[in-house]
Amino acid sequence: MNSVLAFYYSSIGKKVLMSLTGLFLIIFLTEHLVGNLLLVLFHDNGETFEAYGEFLVHNPVVLAVEIVLFSSIVGHALLGATLWLTNKMKRPIKYELFRLKENATLSSRTMIWTGSTIFCFLVVHLCSFFIPLYPSRFGGEKISSYALVVEAFANPWYVGFYLIAFFLLGYHLRHGFQSAFQTLGLRNKTYTPFLDFLAFFVWCGIPALYAWVPIYFYFFHQAASTVIMGVH
Repeated sequence: MNSVLAFYYSSIGKKVLMSLTGLFLIIFLTEHLVGNLLLVLFHDNGETFEAYGEFLVHNPVVLAVEIVLFSSIVGHALLGATLWLTNKMKRPIKYELFRLKENATLSSRTMIWTGSTIFCFLVVHLCSFFIPLYPSRFGGEKISSYALVVEAFANPWYVGFYLIAFFLLGYHLRHGFQSAFQTLGLRNKTYTPFLDFLAFFVWCGIPALYAWVPIYFYFFHQAASTVIMGVH
């Protein structure tokens, strides 16, 4: 027990936990993206998207995953803030002023700021989508998640905030994904080409696909709905 606590309180222990929670959140991002893409792949007024949501809500595994997810989000944020503060207190002023740019990329130096913005976005996002839908799980009034999406992405301020958040997420992942594999000792010459390809998909592909959803709803959804209604 003492060895476990000692590992947790050590700098490397925090970095390992930071890496593991980060990789788990990337897996969740990928799964969540699949659901979001149903909104733009099926022009059926959200029927497929709603069915997917119902499947998740009534899946007994989902509750356990949600607990792990929220714990990972909070833990990842706290670990990141702790490591940033620790490094800031230990770093000599001269090194910070004159040597930092020579030893770290811009994406690594801004991790705390991109991460903080993403955390704020998550709070807003949960208040917009998760909280309104939560009572329906326990027999409350049914609310259409598709209607919430349409309403949210009709707001240019929310669309702009969403796009900025996912641009920063991509920048955050650009350093974080590679750093996680480096910390866990999984980056070597054998796997480097594959990890580089996977990293590009993670930091560029995933945020771009997420960004396509609000862009579609804000600029093209109404036109597509009009065409469909005209056909029928």
